[in-house]
This record gives sequence, structure tokens and C-alpha cells, in this order.
Amino acid sequence: MSFDNIVNRLGTGSSKWDLMQRGFGVPEDGGIAMWIADMDFAAPEFLKKATQGIVDNGNYGYFCGMEAFHEAMHWWMDTRHGWKVDPTWTFVTFGLGHGIATAMQAYTAKGDRIATFTPVYHEFQSKIEKSGRINTQLPLKKDATGRYVMDFDAYDSLMTGEEKILLISSPHNPAGRVWTQDELTAMAAFVEKHDLLLIADEIHHDLVFSGHKHLVAPLAMPEIADRMIITTAASKTFNIAGGRCGCVIIPNEKLRATFEAFYNSFDINPNLWGVELTKAAYSPEGAAWVDQLVPYLEENYQTFKTTFDSIPGIEMMPMEATYLSWVNFADCGLSMDEVNDRVYKQAKIAATPGKGLGNGGETYLRFNLGTQRARINEAASRLADVFSDLNG
Repeated sequence: MSFDNIVNRLGTGSSKWDLMQRGFGVPEDGGIAMWIADMDFAAPEFLKKATQGIVDNGNYGYFCGMEAFHEAMHWWMDTRHGWKVDPTWTFVTFGLGHGIATAMQAYTAKGDRIATFTPVYHEFQSKIEKSGRINTQLPLKKDATGRYVMDFDAYDSLMTGEEKILLISSPHNPAGRVWTQDELTAMAAFVEKHDLLLIADEIHHDLVFSGHKHLVAPLAMPEIADRMIITTAASKTFNIAGGRCGCVIIPNEKLRATFEAFYNSFDINPNLWGVELTKAAYSPEGAAWVDQLVPYLEENYQTFKTTFDSIPGIEMMPMEATYLSWVNFADCGLSMDEVNDRVYKQAKIAATPGKGLGNGGETYLRFNLGTQRARINEAASRLADVFSDLNG
């Protein structure tokens, strides 16, 4: 398939496109949606075939056959990430976010603290607040290359002793970092030192650029496998978030029993459409599609970065994974109100405000690059134009 083919999602009930005016004041007429983590590419044939199969079957009632779902998911984790998952380790939830929220509530009580490396995916803070927990924010710092790194020496003094969980994004959203073995080893030591559980959001694990390799937490940190809960889903890789289907994977038997008791108390059962879409995605056809998708996303990043590299005072963080770019306007001489006016009103681009992603995100915007190259070029052109006066 061609990722260049424009797909018009306006008026289709797409949150990304149909809510950009309400959320950011970006008009539908001429606006470019680059906010919510949703891609604009046409659904591949293997997903459409799976959907049509449900329609043709005509049975929308109770269903069985979850063994095939687990086989597909475990095949994917093994062949794509080298991790052999026991079927008994896996729980199916209503998307990855629901899995994270369920795990937080299963292992903590109201008033407990959950640590996060910030800035980070805004739903972490939202879920912590909604559950009555408290976020201990551990700020990431930049290294000499402009990438985020973790500063564990500084983090020790920020911990209160009331933290029960470290919640991480790997690969990292919004920075596109792929954590290295050395970084994950240091993280494991930090988890043990502060007697924490680790919840790893690995939803972007398939979208890793050339020269980098995602390390699945249980393989990278076997020394804390008894403290680990992995959450993942096919939704970001294949753009099937509407299927509301995710997985919580828990290798440790004791942790698994605690989660299972809480999970069963809600009588949780998966959604037929999400199950069938995930089965179709986690297949050889899905693997071939991803192998074409990732180089396209990487070229989108290079195209977008070229524009910001030419504008003084605006810094785009180097990306190693995902399709979410993280752009800093701190040194451009404009207030964020002025920046937002230029991006939203003048360029007519809806981007995610960084202030909602925690400490350190206040001067950033997150731009979604999961779209056609023509839209990337148009957005880059508009941004170069509205910030052209910064060139002096």
C-alpha cells in the first residue's frame, strides 16, 4: 500500500480531526490535525478483511475462541521482540490505558504515590489523579545530544517513601527515546532501592527507527521480573484504538493473583471487534506492513526536523521511535501564548500542548507525524512561514 494516499477523516467521528476546532480553535477548513496519537493512513487490507469477516458472520453475541487471540499476541511478542510469553500471564483489557488504570488500583490505595519520569504521556497524570493517587514527578534532563536521560542521583532526594509504583513509557512518549540496556539496568536498581513495582507502558514498541532496538522490560531487567507489570496493545502500531483492546502481562505468580482478583471483581470481558482486529494485526501480514510503515515515519521525522533545524531558537528533540515529535520553543523569544497563536491560529495546526505532560513540558508542543508526506510538507511550510521573523 502507499502511505502517501490522502485519507479524509473529517466528518467521520475521528477525535483527531473532528475535535481540533473545539479543542484548539483550529478550523476544519484548512486545518491540519497533529495532536492525538492516531495515524491518518488507510486501514490495510488484512484489517479490513477481519472487519468484513465479522459482518459476514453476522454473529454479534457472546463469543469464544480467545485461544487464537493469545496465540497471535504471543507469536508477535516472540517473533518481533524475542520474548516468550506464557498464555497464563496475560489479561485482556479495554485498551492499554484501562490496563494501566486497573493495575494502579489493584496494587495501591488512595493517597499512595506513583512515580513518573516527566514530561510524559499526559494520560499518566490523568489516571493517577482520577484514582486518587499522587504523582511524584521525576524530571528528565537533556544530555549533550539534546535527548532526555534519567538522573537517578537527583531522583533519590525527590522520593518521599510513599511511592508504590514506578510508571514508565518505553519507548518514551513524547520524546521518542528508546531506553538503552544501561539505562534500564539503572532503572531496575532504582526500583529495588525504593521497593517499587514497575508498570511499563510499551505500546510504541513496534515503531522503532533504524539504529535503535526496543528492549522488552522483562528481558532487559530480569532481576526485577518479580516486580513487573507490562502493558501493551496493537492500537498505536495499527491505528485500531477504536477496538479498545489491550493486554496486561504479569510474569510473577503472586502479582498475577493480586491483579486477577481485582480484574475479576469487575467481570471484565474483551470486545469482539478489538479481539478480531488484534488477531489480524499480529500476523505475518501485519509484520510486513509494519516493516514498510516504520521507514516512512522515520522519513517524516527527518523532513519535519529539517524545517525546525533552520529556525533559530526552536529545538526539535532527536527521535528514536514513535511518530510523536517533541518541539521546544523556550529559546525563540516568544511567550507560549504567542507560540500557540502562531501555530494554532496562523498556521492552523492542532498540536498537543506540552504543559499537560508534566514538569518540564511547559515550553513544548507535541506534533504527530503519523500522516501523509504531503501533510508533513505542508505543515512544515506553514511553520517555517509563521516563524520566519526569527531568522532575523
